[in-house]
Amino acid sequence: MHGLDDSLFNVIFSYTIKQAIEDGNLLDVTKQAKETGFKVPVAVSLNLYANYITPPTGLEGEGQSIEGRLHDLFIMCMLAIQKQLNESRVNFKVLFLMKSQPRSLEEVEVVCQIGPDDDMKPCITLMLPEDD
Repeated sequence: MHGLDDSLFNVIFSYTIKQAIEDGNLLDVTKQAKETGFKVPVAVSLNLYANYITPPTGLEGEGQSIEGRLHDLFIMCMLAIQKQLNESRVNFKVLFLMKSQPRSLEEVEVVCQIGPDDDMKPCITLMLPEDD
C-alpha cells in the first residue's frame, strides 16, 4: 500500500499541536497524565483548563485542586477509551464541583481526540465540544 501523494493536495492552512501549545490554546499535561497511566502525550484545551480544571475561587478548602481535577478527568477518559477501543474520538462526561454553598456539581461533556501529533506519533487532546 502506498502513501498519499502530497502533490495532489493544496494545503490551505496548517496549525500544528506544537504551535497551539506555544500560543497557549492547548496546554501540555503529559507529565500529570503519565502519573495516571497514560503512555502517550496529552494536551487539554485552554477553554477546558480555564473553566473546569482550574477550581473556581473559594473551593481551595473543599479539597479541589488542579491536580485532583486533572486526575478525575484522566480516569474518566481512560474508562471511556476502554469502552470504545477502536474509536479515534470519544465523548465522555465528568462532574466538576463549581460551588460549595449550595453544593453545585456540573456535568461537563469532554471530547477525547486520539490521533497523530506533529511527528505522526499518537497523542491525545482533551477539549470541550465547542473547542473542536
